[in-house]
Amino acid sequence: MKKTIKTALVGLALAVAGSAAAQKPVIIKGVGTWGNLSPYQLHEGPFWNEYIAKASEGRIVGEMKPQTELGLKGFEIMRLVKNGVFDFAYGLPGYVAAENAVFEGADLSSVTQDIETQRKVADAYFPILEKAFADIYNAKLLQLYTFPSQMLWCKPEIKNIDDLAGKKIRVYATSLGDFVEGVGGVSVTVPFAEVVPALEKGVVDCGITGTMPAYKAKWGQVATHAYTMRVGWGLSFGAMNMDKWKSLSPETQAYLKGELDALTDRMWAETAKEDSVAVSCITGGECPIGEPANMTLVKPSKEDLAKRDQIATDVVLARWAERCGAECAQQWNETVGKILGLTAKAK
Repeated sequence: MKKTIKTALVGLALAVAGSAAAQKPVIIKGVGTWGNLSPYQLHEGPFWNEYIAKASEGRIVGEMKPQTELGLKGFEIMRLVKNGVFDFAYGLPGYVAAENAVFEGADLSSVTQDIETQRKVADAYFPILEKAFADIYNAKLLQLYTFPSQMLWCKPEIKNIDDLAGKKIRVYATSLGDFVEGVGGVSVTVPFAEVVPALEKGVVDCGITGTMPAYKAKWGQVATHAYTMRVGWGLSFGAMNMDKWKSLSPETQAYLKGELDALTDRMWAETAKEDSVAVSCITGGECPIGEPANMTLVKPSKEDLAKRDQIATDVVLARWAERCGAECAQQWNETVGKILGLTAKAK
């Protein structure tokens, strides 16, 4: 009798343990972008730290912190994901392009001028980036979204595109550097958090970043001229360590992918609203989100825009095709190129 009871208790204990294991939540530890900017504040942080646990009834629990809180600068993040330090990361392809120029292809400086087209570009190029993330970083690409328009914020007076010649301009991606050199400027790589002191000390004369990031990071306290020439988008990614992804059940993968797709749509919609608000705020106009700055608004002329477009094709696209190679350029031509009506040619 005692033996029978003992056997029954062991069986019950194993059953309880199995049930607990089955109910154990999936924990996803991640790193987001900048904690003081809209993408993290409105989307990345709330989705992972609050929403997904409630929506999944506790089956998926996120633990997301911004790179600013973790003391990271962006360039090292995907290597940490590859090594399993983080399960998931948000970042800019420009920060990983040093590994392979293919990562630049969906956000080449100046080639895309409106957010609707940029979304089409991102969707068309997604499979190419998906393969690159898997091959180079052992990661599953799950999201592509964009920051607001990337524009130029300068301390010296800027009246037109020709005034950028000789200026030291902060960039964060190679193709932005190509654009700067195309206008006769000097490209300088400076982490986002260090741009304000760099402008103050004259390390750089201008900086390139998104409209809302420029306002929220208070670039208007040191820069004086807002030259609203659109030179990029700050396209960003969300990617998960492939081993972590494969450890999820097919049902969990499908559920999480669906939720992230919906999040991506919300992020694109939010970004579409931000440009006009941010430019107004940073140039002393109506500002529903805080105190306005007082930068001088400088709009590019038709001549400026024509020069920008010429640089985009003759310098930016040409240089990228050389970096990426013939096969890479051909893939771009078959996807993004068809949308933009452009052709990348590698010599």
